[in-house]
Amino acid sequence: MFAARRTCERFLGPQATAFLLHLRPMEWPIMTAHFLLGALLARGLALPPGAALLGWAVFVVLLNGGTLAINSAFDRDEGDIGYLRQPPPPPRFLAQGAGLMLAASLGLGFLLPPLFAWSNAACVAMAVLYSVPPVRLKARAGWDLFINCLGFGLLTPLAGWGLTGRPLAGGMLAVAAGFAFLFGALYPTTQIYQVDEDRARGDRTLVIVLGEGASLGLAALLALGAHLLFAWGAWHLGRPGLRQAWSLGLSLAVWLGVLLPWWARWRRWTPERHQAGMYWCLGAWAVTDLILLALLWPQ
Repeated sequence: MFAARRTCERFLGPQATAFLLHLRPMEWPIMTAHFLLGALLARGLALPPGAALLGWAVFVVLLNGGTLAINSAFDRDEGDIGYLRQPPPPPRFLAQGAGLMLAASLGLGFLLPPLFAWSNAACVAMAVLYSVPPVRLKARAGWDLFINCLGFGLLTPLAGWGLTGRPLAGGMLAVAAGFAFLFGALYPTTQIYQVDEDRARGDRTLVIVLGEGASLGLAALLALGAHLLFAWGAWHLGRPGLRQAWSLGLSLAVWLGVLLPWWARWRRWTPERHQAGMYWCLGAWAVTDLILLALLWPQ
């Protein structure tokens, strides 16, 4: 399972390998897909290659990697965390290195069009407010949900759209708002299997305040709200019709097919089963991405 980790340690040493792992590159394909979704909905395959590559490096590698690393530096989790199993102890200067990555992301982001630059800048600011004391919004129930919905859900596809330089369409704004709701559906599932560690640190996350059952019920409601916004966005982009309704209905059914049985049985699930549920939700997210690309591909 950890053969790749041992190989990296052999070539890079344990400290550099630990730094790399806390950037959580296993999440980069997911972040890349969500980021490029906005760009593909704006221009299809006619993307400016230089801007697309720079935007990806700024938003996915520097911003996302730096955000997760600075989170690890202050959380110091010992159990599994998202996209990293059996995390090594945070290496020396992880927080400082992550801060440099975020600063580089902020500066380089302004080489690209304004919608990208300001979306990226907002995410840099939220990365610090989310993880770094004394603000540390991730430890404040409600704020943790808001930051993630705004950053990953709303601003990530908007940044992808923005790197193309195309003016923002109202329908795309509704689609991005739908992804904010959809991340609200995903977010509680990323916390349920970490409840014990969060309680031990004194964090009051959304799941701890609401309880696991209520959090899963909220996730199902937010998934429904997300798909209503997707339908509104499709209508504004000139894509109403029965095909769109059936496709979005399929996407919603996939989400509810994961969340509703989980909600009914959560008391009997182990932390490992809850963690597996989170990855099933990521699979549902991928289905939604593909359906929206098929429905809203620029003509």
